[in-house]
Amino acid sequence: MSEQPEEFDLAIIGAGAGGLTAAMYGARLGLKTVVLEGMMPGGQVINAEKIENFPGFPDGLLGADLAPLIERQASEAGAEVRMFTEVEAIESEEPYLTLSTPEGRFRARAVIAATGSDFANLGVDGEEEFRGRGVSNCATCDGAFFLDETVAVVGGGDSALDEALTMTGFAARVIMLVRGDRFSGQELLRERVRDNDKIEVRYGVTVTAVLGGDSGVTGVRVRDASSGEESTLEVTGVFIFVGTDPRLSYLSGFVALDGGGHVETDMWMGTAAPGLYAVGDIRAGSARQLVTSAGDGATAAIAAHRYIESRIWPE
Repeated sequence: MSEQPEEFDLAIIGAGAGGLTAAMYGARLGLKTVVLEGMMPGGQVINAEKIENFPGFPDGLLGADLAPLIERQASEAGAEVRMFTEVEAIESEEPYLTLSTPEGRFRARAVIAATGSDFANLGVDGEEEFRGRGVSNCATCDGAFFLDETVAVVGGGDSALDEALTMTGFAARVIMLVRGDRFSGQELLRERVRDNDKIEVRYGVTVTAVLGGDSGVTGVRVRDASSGEESTLEVTGVFIFVGTDPRLSYLSGFVALDGGGHVETDMWMGTAAPGLYAVGDIRAGSARQLVTSAGDGATAAIAAHRYIESRIWPE
């Protein structure tokens, strides 16, 4: 690890829609900008089979196509994108903020945290044991492994509805297991699910265990909410979409988080720490939509530019 940190005006942690939009705006505003991404640019959106609710694309587009377009705009504006650079910690070196990574340290006048979220777990027996052997969070990635088989999709929000529809292109039968008595996702997606003969919906059920053996998943155990009775459902795949958890380990102890583990921000995405902004899924009150994450990123970049311009910096 180098002794002296690399210096930038604006450092952005995460290269999803929010982070890359912030990078584009920051660079266009004349800030020396770097994006630090632990994996590949794009975030969860790269696994989306089809995005239909992003403005300007009435016919929809693949998530894997949208992410490179935003990255290209950011790069062409002058931002630098560093892949496979995981931020492990942030600290204040007044008036700067310093980020620590395995590849070295980065010092910036302002930082935008845009690391998004991970899929939440059910927390039941067998879930981790069979992850990658029948348990998945990505129908686009893993659907082809379940050709003409029966699979379960757990959840009732937008992601669950989307993934259930995607799985109908592979599986013979898709059983949706919804804890509540109705879907919580968009009405358009609900209608498509209701109209698809391959999808069966079971409301008021909770998955209590994932079952399987050497060959992988063989079923799930479910409990009926009204009767409390448990039964076994034979499936070879379980696709879990029951919410998300913000990815914020690098902020531990640096800023306070709310009860759900999110960062509190003001209307300009500013946090309690001077020079630190938070956008997208990690901030409290986020709508957790692709378009709102992009809007957060633009807002934060403008705010960061104003913050940098308003301060006197050491020579």
